[in-house]
Amino acid sequence: MRLTFDHPSNEMTRFARFLTVGALGTFLDFGLLTAFKLIGLPTLPANSISFSAGVVNNFTLNSRWTFADRNNGNWRAQFLQFLVVSLIGLALNNAIVLLLEAPLGAWIGDAAWGYAPAKIVATGVVVFWNYFANRNWTFP
Repeated sequence: MRLTFDHPSNEMTRFARFLTVGALGTFLDFGLLTAFKLIGLPTLPANSISFSAGVVNNFTLNSRWTFADRNNGNWRAQFLQFLVVSLIGLALNNAIVLLLEAPLGAWIGDAAWGYAPAKIVATGVVVFWNYFANRNWTFP
């Protein structure tokens, strides 16, 4: 992985696009997670499936918009790299959600909904990992 950065204004535009794509992916992820939890799916598989749907969405939009100028034409290789970054992100996301679900559920006074604030914290942490790794490895 080599560390490279564009002009600060270009980098801010790229990061803003990444955040926009991420917001769409997060909406999809969080919506599916909530739907799966409402139908009784346990947190770990529900979070894994919803996170995976977000990955497919995010790769498609990031490769065609956020990092379009860095698309090397080999989308399969880039998808595999994006997938590796995302799987590490998933591991971080799951660890944070599972670690914080019970204490945050107790804090909000409803253990059944503890996954929601835990997911928000996890998403906030993982977004920085995803941007840094994809910017410098998947789409250098």
